[in-house]
Amino acid sequence: MGTTKTEIFTEEQNKLALMLKAMAHPARIAILQHIISANACICGDLVEELGLAQATISQHLKELKNAGLIQGTIEGVSVCYCIEPAAWAMLNKELGNFFGAYTNPKTCC
Repeated sequence: MGTTKTEIFTEEQNKLALMLKAMAHPARIAILQHIISANACICGDLVEELGLAQATISQHLKELKNAGLIQGTIEGVSVCYCIEPAAWAMLNKELGNFFGAYTNPKTCC
C-alpha cells in the first residue's frame, strides 16, 4: 500500500482523519468515555476501571494525546488527563457537518 498524499487534502480533512484514526480502537473509546463521564482530570485509575495493563493504557493515552483529543498535566509521579476542549469542539462541529451533509436521495441503488 502506498503512502497517502495528505497534501492534496484540506487541513481540516487531515486533522479530522488523524483524530478519528486515534479514536478507532475500543480501548480508546472506553478511555474517552471514562474521562467524559468523570467530568474531571483522570489520574491513574484507568487500570482498575478498564482492566488493561498500565503499559497498554499508557500507549493508548499517548495516541489520544498525540491526536490532540486529550491533554495531560504532570502532578508528582502521576500524569492526569482530561478532554482537550478546543479539539473536542472542532471534532463535534466537523462530524456534525459531515453527517448533516447527507440527505437521502431515495433514488440510489
